Amino acid sequence: MASVSWGAMFPVAHIALHSIDPFYFSMIRYLIVTLILVCILWMKEGKSAFRFERKGRKLLFYGIMAFTVYNFLVFSGQNLIGNSGTITASIMEVLMPLISILILWYRTKKKPARATLITIGIALVGTLLVITDGNLSFFTMAAGHLLPVSLIFIGVVGWVLYSLGGSEFEKWSTLRYSTLTCLLGTSVSVVIVLLATLFDLIPMPDWNTLVSVRYEMSFMVIMPGLLALLSWNAGLRKLTPVNGILFISLVPVTTFVIMMFQGYTISIYEFYGALLVIFALIRNNILQRKTGKTRIQAGRPKVIQENAYER
Repeated sequence: MASVSWGAMFPVAHIALHSIDPFYFSMIRYLIVTLILVCILWMKEGKSAFRFERKGRKLLFYGIMAFTVYNFLVFSGQNLIGNSGTITASIMEVLMPLISILILWYRTKKKPARATLITIGIALVGTLLVITDGNLSFFTMAAGHLLPVSLIFIGVVGWVLYSLGGSEFEKWSTLRYSTLTCLLGTSVSVVIVLLATLFDLIPMPDWNTLVSVRYEMSFMVIMPGLLALLSWNAGLRKLTPVNGILFISLVPVTTFVIMMFQGYTISIYEFYGALLVIFALIRNNILQRKTGKTRIQAGRPKVIQENAYER
């Protein structure tokens, strides 16, 4: 749900960014999401759920990575590139599994399983086929937009750090982690936007501008914002970050499906690329299930295994 929502996010954002500054667009979007999450958390878990429990610095860091760095830089980069920014921002999302593996490899000093690397490689190749349509000129275009592409890349790294950070709050509910990080990260975003406006670095949208993007903003708040955030954190908790982040490969595929419904004709490269991404996700799921069964069997007491064998 999260990946498909984010796949639809970039075409919708592209329309809105014609009218509103990306900083204000991102800030207003998650300001509304934060207010909704705070109300839900208050009603469901009470006042005590807002205690940081000496984890305030970590919550602030992960909140900034997700709701300030990612949102500001990704949408700014998309806006700077122009019409092709939708495609570029979408393809950069696919780098998340590779980035997450490198970060975990650095932290744990433990090399990832070969099967995981192969699966991510398949998904990456498939997504590249979808985005580039077999035309290497895409990379030439990306090189010509080094600054915005770099902004998008840094934003993507920020979201990976946020996704990995959820594993440090396993005793907390998904709602609590999502709400507190969103609250802190969005608070920082509000301060940055207000200061930038004060120094005339970005234009403040008027009421007519806000009304003109009301449909796009509503979608961005409900689907890629509220539902996607909760679904993403809950999914990562079930699948583990390394396996869950692989689903981000569906983002560019979804983006192209939406463009196809808008009149875009899908090519043979894009078709087979989408099949590769789906195959990678299915393969990863099968391998994960086999690994889980092996661990369960290995953890059974010897007596139980012998009794089962006799029966």
